[in-house]
Amino acid sequence: MIVLAIALLLAIFLLPNLWARWVIKRHSRGRDDYPGTGAELADHLLRRLGIEGVKVEPTEQGDHYDPEARRVRLSPEVYGGRSLTAVTVAAHEVGHAIQHHQGYAPLLARSRLVGVAQKAEKLGAVLMMAAPLLFLLTRLPGGLAIVVVAAVISFGTAALVHLVTLPVEFDASFQRALPLLKDYIPPYDMPGARHVLTACAFTYVAASLASMLNLGRWLVILRR
Repeated sequence: MIVLAIALLLAIFLLPNLWARWVIKRHSRGRDDYPGTGAELADHLLRRLGIEGVKVEPTEQGDHYDPEARRVRLSPEVYGGRSLTAVTVAAHEVGHAIQHHQGYAPLLARSRLVGVAQKAEKLGAVLMMAAPLLFLLTRLPGGLAIVVVAAVISFGTAALVHLVTLPVEFDASFQRALPLLKDYIPPYDMPGARHVLTACAFTYVAASLASMLNLGRWLVILRR
């Protein structure tokens, strides 16, 4: 029964990632009929929409929009790529720039939470590892429980960020990027673009599940 549960959890965690990678790779073939690269489309969309002060630049840290620096950062494959995946991902990141430009509340909330979550997750790991030692040293009634609760809250903050991220990503994909792409790619490519955007969203679903599994793993270790 335990083996079956573990296998089910692994499937829930791994399958979205595997499917997302397959979809993205499937649509990464170069397209001679596309007039520009992902970076060129992103730059064009920003100018067309009148979003000033946002620049497009390459990065090795994965495709993302940085609201503090006001930068659309694209991986080399997307920045210089001329494929359905490249232009779709570029449009998605521009979708975040649109959200920021329009003051989209969930994006602003996520931006504030990200910094807090990173610190909280590190604190959670330290507290979980230190909990038994602190209990032995202090012998305070309920001391271990207090540390465990603090650690759970810390890990829970990371899971909360991922949950807040999901509607932000879906909005950037299907309410912002997809309508824009209709003007730039052939109609027969629209289903593929939708698949790429869905695959990108699934990576955040997997990240959310990973946070919850990480919390569960520490709780199991602590109970031993």
